[in-house]
Amino acid sequence: HDFGMRWGILQVQNVDKPLYRGTYHCFQSIVRQESMFGLYKGIGSPMMGLTFINAIVFGVQGNAMRYLGQDTPMNQFLAGAAAGTIQCVICCPMELAKTRMQMQGTGEKKSKRKLYKNSLDCLARIYKREGLSGVNRGMVTTLIRETPGFGVYFLAYDVLTRSIGCEPDDPYMIPKLLFAGGMSGIASWLSTYPVDVIKSRLQADGVGGVYQYTSIADCVRQSVRREGLRVFTRGLTSTLLRAFPVNAATFATVTLVLLYARGVEEGPKDCELGPPNTAHHTQLPQQTQASSL
Repeated sequence: HDFGMRWGILQVQNVDKPLYRGTYHCFQSIVRQESMFGLYKGIGSPMMGLTFINAIVFGVQGNAMRYLGQDTPMNQFLAGAAAGTIQCVICCPMELAKTRMQMQGTGEKKSKRKLYKNSLDCLARIYKREGLSGVNRGMVTTLIRETPGFGVYFLAYDVLTRSIGCEPDDPYMIPKLLFAGGMSGIASWLSTYPVDVIKSRLQADGVGGVYQYTSIADCVRQSVRREGLRVFTRGLTSTLLRAFPVNAATFATVTLVLLYARGVEEGPKDCELGPPNTAHHTQLPQQTQASSL
């Protein structure tokens, strides 16, 4: 989810000597100093992990809904939380590599000294130096972020698709799916963003061999003492600007692919996804709905 504008730098930069004043200045500075390619620094790690992460998230969420049986808002939250927890196995190392890759050579058009060649080399070097615990640095904060975050993600999508209605024969179905998906992404980030700031700082800590934080609590304590509570909103603007289109495209694409792959004419007359209703759709292995994929 995390390629594009390097919002992570806004979260971890030194408040006494900030490199960027805000989202627009960050974007402008990166293009001027590092060219357009600077906006995609660290893209290798997300590109490697995105396929697996989305497969895990939507696969686990759909199976969890079948296991839970009833398509209720609470079950949507629980199924999403389960999916968020399991995908952390890939998400945490991926985001660590992305953060470290983005940190090196910041502000330089051509880095004079590259510590990591690419995302795989980054993880390999971290593993060689720090072992498995190093590769999974920030795992606890990732779990704290992803578990409720994905619960809110699927819950919001379920509530929105039910509220606005989006039947397959609705001419505005696609715009509605895009809106529901985008707003779900925003709701998810708003619910867990402070945790993400701490996670980014912990994963950026140790670059160059110098460690500033001894634990999650120490990171929170030092961050609040130096910058106040506003530290928990650093980079929020760029995150939300990215969250809407990314999640709108993700949810709409998955929903439409499932609808047409299963055959809309055989499925129910709405686009919310839940457990099968055997009383009315015994011919289908799973009822096609958009909220429980």
